[in-house]
Amino acid sequence: MKVSPRLAQIQPSLTLEITSRAKALKKEGVDIVSFAAGEPDFDTPAHIAAAGREAIDSGKTRYTPAKGMVELVEAVREKFKRDNGLDYSAASIIISCGAKHSLFNAFQAVCSEGDEVIIPAPYWVTYPEQVRLAGAEPVYLETDESRGYGIDREKLEALVTDRTRAILVSSPCNPTGAAYDREDLEFIAELACRRDLTVISDEIYEKLVFDGFTALSPASLGEEIRDRTIVINGVSKTYAMTGWRIGYLAAPENVAKAISSFQSHSTSNPATPSQYAALAALAGDQACVEEMRRAFERRRDLMVERINRIPGITCTVPRGTFYVFPNISGLDRTSLELASDLLDKARVAVVPGVAFGADQNIRMSFADSEENLNKGLDRVEEYVKNLN
Repeated sequence: MKVSPRLAQIQPSLTLEITSRAKALKKEGVDIVSFAAGEPDFDTPAHIAAAGREAIDSGKTRYTPAKGMVELVEAVREKFKRDNGLDYSAASIIISCGAKHSLFNAFQAVCSEGDEVIIPAPYWVTYPEQVRLAGAEPVYLETDESRGYGIDREKLEALVTDRTRAILVSSPCNPTGAAYDREDLEFIAELACRRDLTVISDEIYEKLVFDGFTALSPASLGEEIRDRTIVINGVSKTYAMTGWRIGYLAAPENVAKAISSFQSHSTSNPATPSQYAALAALAGDQACVEEMRRAFERRRDLMVERINRIPGITCTVPRGTFYVFPNISGLDRTSLELASDLLDKARVAVVPGVAFGADQNIRMSFADSEENLNKGLDRVEEYVKNLN
């Protein structure tokens, strides 16, 4: 049986592949420390999990509207007002099966065959594949590690052509942990308005920021840019709800209407008990978010300090997420070679940077206990010492 060319071109996610290999070795009894996971290690907060259980126990397991239940749409609207200063109508909000699903819907809604989407690099592995699935082509804006992976404005403007349809903004960014200053976002907004472009803003890590930094949504910079921005978010990272699979987006009403119709023929509504849990997350006590953020900040500091003590590896300080993106160019190894060696010889799982368009780096998650972080870093340090 032939596979369609549309799907045959898609590459599997290296992040999920490495994580699966690490989990398989753990099941075999191998002592693996995994820095590969793209999810918080915390349990879903108790009041959120209780809301999901209560929904099941009370029979709230039937269909909801395809775009999400009314109560959750309203909670998302309130979240945007409270956190981002954005006032959307209910018609602009779509609840989905995760932020990744919302991104897929957004690219499908705005891209046509032959369009181009500008993606800052390094980039999350899924962005280029979703752009291709929408019939468009990814165009990469290279960013400089020495400048904190910020936007080079001249390079960005030079990439815009008559085929450019959208600019992808990811702040804070997976894999680098970089986050954009207001001035960079204002430039992107001005460029998008001037050249009639859409901005797709992935804000899934907005709450996981450090050193007093506040993530800013480009949609909040004015009515004109809001009306050409699709904001992507979800509950997975902020509330440790990765498996619940609830994301959401905000878009101009005509775009949201098209996405709602598309979703009604693909997934229909997200899981109903998960929607009730997400409602408890967004509308309930937010203290759990700050507790997790502080823990991640402590772990970031530990990991950056220890990595920078290892000869041949350097590590910038991320502003957000729960990843560091060490530069391994001093080790004379490709990122794939190093990731394979670390898993096979040091029993440590990392993700090769080549998956993110940066072969001189590896991605390491600090979503684990400080004990395990130290344990894994001891192994990496020993491996590098023997290598040298």
